Amino acid sequence: MSAKVTGLHISRGGVPKTPVHSLTVTNNGCQGDDQADKKHHGGRNKAICLFQQEILDSLSANGHPISPGSTGENILIDGIDIGKIGIDTCLRIGEVEIIVTQDAPPCKTIRNSFINGEFNKISHRKNPNFTRWYASVNVTGTITVGDLVELIN
Repeated sequence: MSAKVTGLHISRGGVPKTPVHSLTVTNNGCQGDDQADKKHHGGRNKAICLFQQEILDSLSANGHPISPGSTGENILIDGIDIGKIGIDTCLRIGEVEIIVTQDAPPCKTIRNSFINGEFNKISHRKNPNFTRWYASVNVTGTITVGDLVELIN
C-alpha cells in the first residue's frame, strides 16, 4: 500500500482544526492556519503538525472521541508504520518536502479528544512514537488530500 494524505486541516487558532481539500505550505506553515499560543506552537521548526491515521484509528477503536483535526494536526497521513517517523525523518508529501524536528507534546486544549481527558495517550514520552510530530519545510508548495507520501530517509 502506498502512503497517502487522508486529511488536511487549518484554523485561525485553536482546535479543532477545520478540514480543507488542499493546503499551500510555506516555510512558516500552512496558509490560512494560525496558532493561538505562539509560545508553544508555530514558527519555522514547528511549521507543520503531522499525525498518522493509524494512531487516530487505534485511539478511536479504543473509544476515544478523537477525530481528524481534533488534536491540531495540519496533515493526517496513512500507510507509514508507527515508529518509522521520528526526528530528522524527511518526507515528500505531494510537491512539499518536510523534515521532522520534534514530537508535538500534547496539552490540555486537546483533552476533549480523549476519554477522561487523557491527552497523554499521544505523549511521545509516555508512549514512544504514538504521537504527533512537528516539522520544518524544506520545499514549499501545495498538498492535496490523496497525495502520495514518500519517506525520503
